[in-house]
Amino acid sequence: MLPARASAYKGGSKDLELSSSRVDTYAEQIRTKYGIEMVPDIPTLLSRVDGVLLTSVDGRVHLEQVRLAIAAHKPLFIDKPLATTLEDAREIARLAKEAAVPWFSSSSLRFQSIAASKFPDTQGVLVWGPGPFQPHHYLDLSFYAIHAIELLYTIMGPGCETVTRIASPSADTVVGLWKDGRTGTVRANRTSRDIGVVTFRVNDVVESHPKATTGAETALTEEIVKFFQTGKPPVPNQETLEIFAFMDAAQRSKEQGGKPVALR
Repeated sequence: MLPARASAYKGGSKDLELSSSRVDTYAEQIRTKYGIEMVPDIPTLLSRVDGVLLTSVDGRVHLEQVRLAIAAHKPLFIDKPLATTLEDAREIARLAKEAAVPWFSSSSLRFQSIAASKFPDTQGVLVWGPGPFQPHHYLDLSFYAIHAIELLYTIMGPGCETVTRIASPSADTVVGLWKDGRTGTVRANRTSRDIGVVTFRVNDVVESHPKATTGAETALTEEIVKFFQTGKPPVPNQETLEIFAFMDAAQRSKEQGGKPVALR
């Protein structure tokens, strides 16, 4: 169970505007509105909590921060993106496995009701969503397009073998070929905020429009609470790692001018 009293560490990244422009405001809100004690560093935090929610928006710092939590044997929820490289993602998983520390990472969109998009006879899926980039993140899809990619994997499941990516100023289109012959496509739009899913069935096509709403965040929060209570991640770690292998292959395809690239 989570402790009755919570503590928080502010952190923040000065060279990432999305972090530096908001972290002070959020920290003050956590302290004054919710009465959560702010502590000066992560070791102090770890001495006062039973579980850790790592919500830094900067995936570059996650491995360094996770090392401390894993060494303290604290179960972890790691907000998106888990990391900015496949190597960092795998190192987080390796460290946690060696220490027997449970963890998971996920987009809130995964826990929305997408029954209208998920069928046993699915032959392929098209997902679109916002895809702005941060220059600090090597896997540029990991910063925000990961939401759409999480939706793709929620419906398709793991098993992608090769990825092809076409990049343009307005959007990037990524196509994955699964080992059973199904195809999954993600369109990361640079400006549009719309999110959509088209599922291609044997004799039908179904469209749905999940939303990144408060309800989605509430559903994710409920999953986080259950995870801390049971130690069982709602998203398999191997699936999360394949998502990063998918984005890694997409990055290499982009760098090679759109050639098909196998997942590492």
